[in-house]
Amino acid sequence: MFIDEKRIHNQPITLSFLKDSSIELYVKREDQLHPMVSGNKFRKLKYSLLEAEQQDHTTLLSFGGAYSNHIAATAAAGKQLGFKTIGVIRGDELAKDLENTFSTNATLREARNNGMQFYFVDRETYRTKEDPQFLNELKKRYGNFYLIPEGGTSMLAVKGCEEILTNEDKKFDYICVAVGTGGTIAGLINTVAAHQQVIGFPALKGSFLKEEILKLTSKTTNWCLQTAYHFGGYAKSDPILIAFMNQFLKETGIQLDPIYTGKMFYGLVQMIQNQELKTGSKVLLIHTGGLQGIEGYNKILAKKQQEIIQVL
Repeated sequence: MFIDEKRIHNQPITLSFLKDSSIELYVKREDQLHPMVSGNKFRKLKYSLLEAEQQDHTTLLSFGGAYSNHIAATAAAGKQLGFKTIGVIRGDELAKDLENTFSTNATLREARNNGMQFYFVDRETYRTKEDPQFLNELKKRYGNFYLIPEGGTSMLAVKGCEEILTNEDKKFDYICVAVGTGGTIAGLINTVAAHQQVIGFPALKGSFLKEEILKLTSKTTNWCLQTAYHFGGYAKSDPILIAFMNQFLKETGIQLDPIYTGKMFYGLVQMIQNQELKTGSKVLLIHTGGLQGIEGYNKILAKKQQEIIQVL
């Protein structure tokens, strides 16, 4: 593949928030894999792309929202490997003024620059994305393609995410990760050692994620979800989270995103301050990337006249 996995390292961090804590924190820098196909996006796409090549497909098709990390990563990976890419995007209003859409939305602009073709659909149609009838319509429109699910999650994605941890990582007591569709945490659950606990921090609100994760792994006792740190749901935040992310960047030099990793780190700090982890334990946090969306998110914050996310 086009990624050098030797770039990954575990970076120790210290935080003023936790100056009196006995907990040791490390960050696995999966975000440094690639500028656009970073973190869990590479892990989740890896075996799907290999399968598409083996089946002699020339076109990839997938689904996502207007600021989807997965859409941006699929376009970049497709260009790198010589695939045509099609993105079915939630929100037909985006097609009404494409010039404005691409000028204001960095995610879609970069995906377009990487050759992705878009099909914008209304939200009701988007909810039928798994229906055979809708998929048949897409095949009539675009011909034969290799289908990658929304967010990239599949059993092939789980297989890729099972490669995140190494033997060196067995020294940690807790493995922490942000949770979207469940593929990444499932891969971690499948590969942690018996003494380790996986803690997932959902970016979405709702109780459905546990059931989704259980579709991807048979293990039930070595993981849990911390559901109190979604900040209102997917892509939602508040000034407290943004201020925390900016302070974190200042102290560690590590950029976080407001959708996933920012919420995970904030949640973990709260757990440590509440003494919810074992004294003297070692914690590894998986940085799953997703930084490409910050530019667009800052435009939203600026319109609200709120503090924006500082960048490196």
